[in-house]
Amino acid sequence: MSFALGLTDDLKPTGPSGLRDSDVLNRLLDWALQQERAQEPERSYLGASRLGIACSRALQYEYTHTPRDTVCSGKTLRIFEIGHCLEKSIRLWLQKAGFEIETHHPGTGEVYGFSAAGGQLQGHVDGIIKKVPEGLDAPVPALWECKSLNAKSFKQLVEKGVRNAKPVYAVQIALYQAYMEEKVPGLCKNPALLTAINKDTAELYHEWVPFEAALAQAASDKAVHILRATKAKETLPRLSHDPDHFECRFCDWQTTCWKGAL
Repeated sequence: MSFALGLTDDLKPTGPSGLRDSDVLNRLLDWALQQERAQEPERSYLGASRLGIACSRALQYEYTHTPRDTVCSGKTLRIFEIGHCLEKSIRLWLQKAGFEIETHHPGTGEVYGFSAAGGQLQGHVDGIIKKVPEGLDAPVPALWECKSLNAKSFKQLVEKGVRNAKPVYAVQIALYQAYMEEKVPGLCKNPALLTAINKDTAELYHEWVPFEAALAQAASDKAVHILRATKAKETLPRLSHDPDHFECRFCDWQTTCWKGAL
């Protein structure tokens, strides 16, 4: 596969080791990643990994494929890809240490995941722990979730735990445990294992996360509310009355959301 990119004169290569060569290559790589992303089919469902986001309107925009204010940058796409690569490596490390982790159902060969509300709520898990190393007192089967974080977020996770530092992750884990129970009996009775890696230092953090039925129920109710409102063509309220609110400022739909608002 080849790509064509219109390069202006000031971005064309100036020499074998010049800085502009690097800029040109990075633009080519970013453009290629963006083209690949643009060709991927959009989600037709609410993702369990996203339901912990505080603003229901933002989730509604995402579910209805409302165009984002800006195109996802190549840098962001590289960060996503690095996370996938690290997840594969960490799973291999755990397996070498004596963990048995399945990513696909042994009977059907399908990736472990769930679908609810007529397919409008879905999630795909990182793995199911079927066996732990000898001497480790942990019941199985257990959900395994893996996250890659920068140094600041990693420190917060270690100090506060997933429930307080990363509520989006906590909701994701609770939903997976609840909805995967039918496919993997016992999953919601046993704590899930969250593994996080500091992308800056390669430090690892592991936390056993007990199932929170109330958290899973609240997130499920939230999904139903978003789906019903969307079907009724109702725009859900904003998270805040201030467009400069922290979460609003970093939202992909900030301009769309606040355009024309008083």
